[in-house]
Formats: sequence, structure tokens, C-alpha cells
Amino acid sequence: MLLMLEDCAERVERFAAVWNVLAPGQSMRVYRTAAEMVRDLDIHLPTATLISLDHDLESVDGLDPGDGMDVARHLAALSPGCPVIVHTSNADRGTLMMGELELGGWKRHRVYPVGDDWIELDWGRIVKRVLRRSNASQKPGL
Repeated sequence: MLLMLEDCAERVERFAAVWNVLAPGQSMRVYRTAAEMVRDLDIHLPTATLISLDHDLESVDGLDPGDGMDVARHLAALSPGCPVIVHTSNADRGTLMMGELELGGWKRHRVYPVGDDWIELDWGRIVKRVLRRSNASQKPGL
């Protein structure tokens, strides 16, 4: 399962298209607010294959959506699980999120949203690598 913090519907569609090709049959849960994602982590983290986090989120119904740093801090306080991709264009906050995850011992990757096809190329490349490693580690004798 992919757990994703992302508020842009157009990007979610593109992420889903890539995920469905690279991880057919695996589900994807998308959160528009940090609080929703943090609340669900206890339930879904044990079965997660990958987490992908944006930082800057748009307000939902006038409420503060929090940000990716809220989720990164929460994850850092937990035992490390699946790898995390930080996919924000906010360079400073992305660096802080990566540092927080590093302090927590999480495997992490950084994708910069540059160009029109960064989801399909850059994010997809990392997802493919993570899935390959995950599949290799699940084989008997490894």
C-alpha cells in the first residue's frame, strides 16, 4: 500500500497512474491533511510499502491542513518502517523533513518536482527501485 500526503487532484491522478503500473493490485491511500494521515498511520503503517509526502497543503474548508513536516515528525517518533519519499517543491522544508526522517532512522528519498513529467520519471524511478528492493527482501533466503 502507498500512503500519500498530497492535496492536488491532478497530481494525485498522475501518481495513481504510475503506482498502478509499478505496483498493480496494491492500494493507494491519499490524505489531504496532515492530521488525517497521522490519525490513520497506526492502522495503515504496518501494511504500507511506501509513503510519499508533500509539504505545502491547501486549506480544506477553511481549516488548517497542517503540512508534511507534521507527518515527518510523527513518523520520526515511530519505529522505522517502509521507505519515505519527500516530493515537495519547498526546498527548505523538504530538507527539514528529510532531516527529521533521518533522525528517526527512516529510509528516505527526495524528489524535486521539476519539469512536466517529474512524477512519471523521477518519482516513478524511485518507486520502481523501492519496490524492487522490497520484493528482493521478501524472497526466501534473503
